[in-house]
Amino acid sequence: MTTLNHTQIAQRLEQLTELSVALSSSHDIPLLLERILVTAKAMTNADGGTLYRASTDKKSLEFHIAVNDTLRMYRGGLNEEAIDMPTIPLFNDDGSQNLSAVAAYAANLKKAVNIEDVYQTPLFNFSGMRKFDEAHGYHCQSLLTVPLLDHEEELIGVLQLINALDTGTGAAHAFTDTDKRFIEALASQAAIAVSNQQLIFQLEHLFESLVNLINIGIDEKSPNTGRHCQHVPELTMMLAEAVHKTDSGPLADFKMSGRDRRELWMAGLLHDCGKITTPVHVIEKSTKLETLFDRIHSVDTRFEVVKRDAEIRTLKQKCAAGISTEQAAELDAALQREIAQLDSDRDFIRKANIGGERMSAEDQQRVTDIARYRWTGPDGTERDLLDQEELGNLNIRAGTLNDAERKIINNHISVTIRMLEALPWPKHLKNVPEYAGGHHERMDGKGYPRGLIREQMSVQARVMAIADIFEALTARDRPYKPGKTLTESLDILGKFSLNGHIDPDLFNVFVRGKVYLEYAERFMDASQIDHVDESLIPGYQT
Repeated sequence: MTTLNHTQIAQRLEQLTELSVALSSSHDIPLLLERILVTAKAMTNADGGTLYRASTDKKSLEFHIAVNDTLRMYRGGLNEEAIDMPTIPLFNDDGSQNLSAVAAYAANLKKAVNIEDVYQTPLFNFSGMRKFDEAHGYHCQSLLTVPLLDHEEELIGVLQLINALDTGTGAAHAFTDTDKRFIEALASQAAIAVSNQQLIFQLEHLFESLVNLINIGIDEKSPNTGRHCQHVPELTMMLAEAVHKTDSGPLADFKMSGRDRRELWMAGLLHDCGKITTPVHVIEKSTKLETLFDRIHSVDTRFEVVKRDAEIRTLKQKCAAGISTEQAAELDAALQREIAQLDSDRDFIRKANIGGERMSAEDQQRVTDIARYRWTGPDGTERDLLDQEELGNLNIRAGTLNDAERKIINNHISVTIRMLEALPWPKHLKNVPEYAGGHHERMDGKGYPRGLIREQMSVQARVMAIADIFEALTARDRPYKPGKTLTESLDILGKFSLNGHIDPDLFNVFVRGKVYLEYAERFMDASQIDHVDESLIPGYQT
């Protein structure tokens, strides 16, 4: 049995120190586990080793990586070659602990097992190892098995080393007590490091789940807004990746790390979180007269009342003494003309109620003229056909929201910013409020809520502004408009790039990188995906 000298002990301490540094700096759990096995193997001059990970339910051990120098074997781990080895159950069929397999024994009893010769010990069932030896012409002699336990003594995995080799002769010998102590120390550090990374991952997953919880709440209030909150992050990342790949032009220096991507993704998920405070009847307002219900039906009823009043008036006039047949016919003809005009006006009001991209001044004047028609209400009082509030709504120039409702909708971004700035963001997520809160700003400073100009905004915030607009243009589930085709959407977006609304450099990447098509193929209806002639897109520079 080899005895370590001071130099060898110093080397092992150095290896242990280097591993500790690596464990504290790495965030990749598979890489950590491989580094642990390689270091343990080098430290003890073992010929081979296996690292098992505890299953999620802690009922079995799963092979993660297996290496053997003599057999030139390297399976699992970063190599991603499948390990054709069965899992090791930690419990028997009757629920008792499995103590026959040495790895399960070490895991269940939470203590290391050092075996000098596996073929000479009756303590464990090594039938599987013997089959392996026969199949590969190998001979396993010594075995050191150490459990990986975190700070709460929870099982992380099991580290197993095979055949400690003499540095001079290459002959296999037993692992020493010193080997065992060093590997136990290594396993302890490794388990805590892996546990820390798992906890970080779980916390990040929990945080993202809480973010999705907000979006679920928004989706329950407004399904189309919920889908918007899902699609905008996707499109944001598509465009950001296209910019990341750009190697020329004004955006060539923009690059993202993995953390940068996660930060931007989180901002995309939260970009409309303030809408959780927006009233449903405003978010879902599909017509100009809609509040909790569409009041066009009340207006329809008034038209019917006016028509019936006209009929009653005509009948009374026809019943008057001395009316001639010719006069009666003239009254009937006048009534039909009046009813036809009322039907035309009602159809016009119904159309005006739907809303659109632009209402002409002539149409607004006609609404105003119709509003002055008189009708008698249930209380017997004569009044205008449309009150001032209804008139104001029906004369909305674009969309379905009046000024007060527009302020309510626009306030969602101020609420978003307040909500996000109230959170104690860690360093790697500190820009989430700025990215999420800037998607309604414009390059010319005419956006809201802060009136920022291009130079005051990050590339990420400018990217999200384009994603937000394009998603809204193409969405088919909005109650107040149909989804536009690719050509129509890019035409509008191109004009926005020329009038200071969006970043023209990012728009060029959006078109040149075919980001619009990548998004369309994933999220748009086939009927909207028309052929795009990029040479006709306003503002696009090849």
